[in-house]
Amino acid sequence: MALATRTDKRSDRKAGEPGGGRPGRRPSVLGTLWGSTVGKKAVMAVSGLILLGYLVAHLLGNLKIFFGPGEFNAYGHWLRTMGEPVLHHEWTLWIVRVVLLAAVILHGVCAYQLSRRDIAARPTSYVHKRRRASYATRTMRWGGIILALFIVWHLLDLTTLTVNENAQPGHPYENVVATFSTWYGNVIYITAMLALGLHVRHGFWSAAQTLGMGHATRDRLLKLTANGLALVLTAGFISLPVAVMTGVVS
Repeated sequence: MALATRTDKRSDRKAGEPGGGRPGRRPSVLGTLWGSTVGKKAVMAVSGLILLGYLVAHLLGNLKIFFGPGEFNAYGHWLRTMGEPVLHHEWTLWIVRVVLLAAVILHGVCAYQLSRRDIAARPTSYVHKRRRASYATRTMRWGGIILALFIVWHLLDLTTLTVNENAQPGHPYENVVATFSTWYGNVIYITAMLALGLHVRHGFWSAAQTLGMGHATRDRLLKLTANGLALVLTAGFISLPVAVMTGVVS
């Protein structure tokens, strides 16, 4: 009887304690946040807003190309020296790159995982007859893929100069002109910027709702802001290849 009692207690302890006897650890706040759908949407929203802020700053810098090679090349040089003498040469630039890379990865991973959860949550009746996704959902998914591929090409084109046949290291103005002097450079860039505009339009609205900014009295303003940002960014970025093609920038 005593042996049976000791055995029962040992079994109860093993059944109640994961790992064979050691008490299980409570999940951390970050782990709980990352594991939840709401948490992933929040991470996706914040990372998206970080990328949006970068796009606005990047567009303002790119528009300096209309002031001539001296102005644009000086801007390219400043990007490598900003933060000096507090920080060493290119340190600030690399910090920005790391933050952007982290934001892109988090944004993409959350988008993929949320998409898989959405598919898994569908009723079994849709296994053979797939429910048609909404226009916004299809736009965000395909737009995200197009933009991910474009980022890789853009870095190889104007950062590493790997695919830019007429690239000149240290001459960003000339490199931009060289890229948009080719038909494929224009097609890739303009297609990506159209996808970017749609992505920003839907993404800004979704981020606002996720972060609790949505309200009946603010919805109209948020929609106008989303549409305005998408239009300005798309038109601003596309103005560069158009300017090269028309000879305004040469």
